[in-house]
Amino acid sequence: MTSNAELFSASQRRIPGGVNSPVRAFRGVGGDPLFIERAEGAYLWDVEGRRYIDYVGSWGPMIHGHAHPEILAAVAAEMQKGLSFGAPTAIELELAETVCTLMPNIEMLRMTCSGTEAVMTAIRLARGYTGRERIIKFEGNYHGHSDSLLVKAGSGALTLGQPSSAGVPVELTRATLVLPYNDLDAVAAVMREQGDQIATIIVEPIAGNMGCVPPLPGFLEGLRSLCDTHGSLLILDEVMTGFRVAPGGAQELYGIRPDITTLGKIIGGGLPVGAVGGSRKIMETLAPNGPVYQAGTLAGNPLAMAAGLRTLQLLQEPGFHQRLAQQTEKFCSGLARVAAEAEVPLFITQVPGMLGLFFREGPVQSFQDVMGADKERYGRFFHFLLAEGVYLAPSAYEAGFLSAAHDDAIIDTTISAARKALQQL
Repeated sequence: MTSNAELFSASQRRIPGGVNSPVRAFRGVGGDPLFIERAEGAYLWDVEGRRYIDYVGSWGPMIHGHAHPEILAAVAAEMQKGLSFGAPTAIELELAETVCTLMPNIEMLRMTCSGTEAVMTAIRLARGYTGRERIIKFEGNYHGHSDSLLVKAGSGALTLGQPSSAGVPVELTRATLVLPYNDLDAVAAVMREQGDQIATIIVEPIAGNMGCVPPLPGFLEGLRSLCDTHGSLLILDEVMTGFRVAPGGAQELYGIRPDITTLGKIIGGGLPVGAVGGSRKIMETLAPNGPVYQAGTLAGNPLAMAAGLRTLQLLQEPGFHQRLAQQTEKFCSGLARVAAEAEVPLFITQVPGMLGLFFREGPVQSFQDVMGADKERYGRFFHFLLAEGVYLAPSAYEAGFLSAAHDDAIIDTTISAARKALQQL
């Protein structure tokens, strides 16, 4: 039998760090990563045959659970026609129509191959449309690894203790202004001084790459108002939250109208995908119609389109998001109860289908609050639960995810395991 340790050792000889995305390396929690062999429903199996209840969900897209038979069937049927054509297909239009129906703020959509590519396109589009160069982002918000956005980023950059990156020219970051998340006064102050130079404000409407940090009341509404006042565009990065927290994403949940939306994860059903969408007026500036160039050889891959389309169709079933919200509440309230029993300070944040675990007293509303949590204690908790067959995010700075497959019995099993783990912390 091949072990996780043997595979990790071999992988480090051929793949930098032994992984193809840094957070997978377990550097944030210690130990060796699991090598997954298969998954089904709410469960993962590693190469050693051990089963785990999964709260990572491939970092968000598996909203229906792993290996959903209808999604697999849709991909299998599409696969019989070929894997990729580098030409338009009808299923690209069908998925685009579905997205625009669910998110009325999107009138036109351009598919990409990743969330990073979608955000890169959105920033270029905002700059090209406004004729301005400067952008505002927020501490701990991660928008992919394009150069101008790797400034005080979240996700794996935080896990590695490197919120910025080597290899990024200073000149590319000078036009990026980084402000505290959930601090509307700070944004207003900058906009008063530089508003006529700001092309866009980009924000994770729910910060999911420094745990899960929801917006304070009025924060997103204030960003919308400031953009309107100063002629800047508002980009909501819904790569993570799109279709997860509500049928129309965070923009529906909070009633916010973005100018541009970036998407990923769920719209590919687990296959690599991204998209950028917005009003017809803005999107028509993309090539070949307009002067803002963007291209993707494999964009709109038919297998990803098939998986995403069936995923979106399934989550339109009546009561889907209400049930997901109920299960998230059951899970989070159960964790809070057993943490209180163990007298362990654990602040838990939640939105439908997402949660954040912070070993500290609350509240957690900003990057600085997140940095005040005890990540070493999280690491111990992670490994205690892993030994009990529960797989959390291998980083204190990543959101956890539930799916429709996380039923009452699975959640109860998890809470029992958490009770044992917390008593050992």
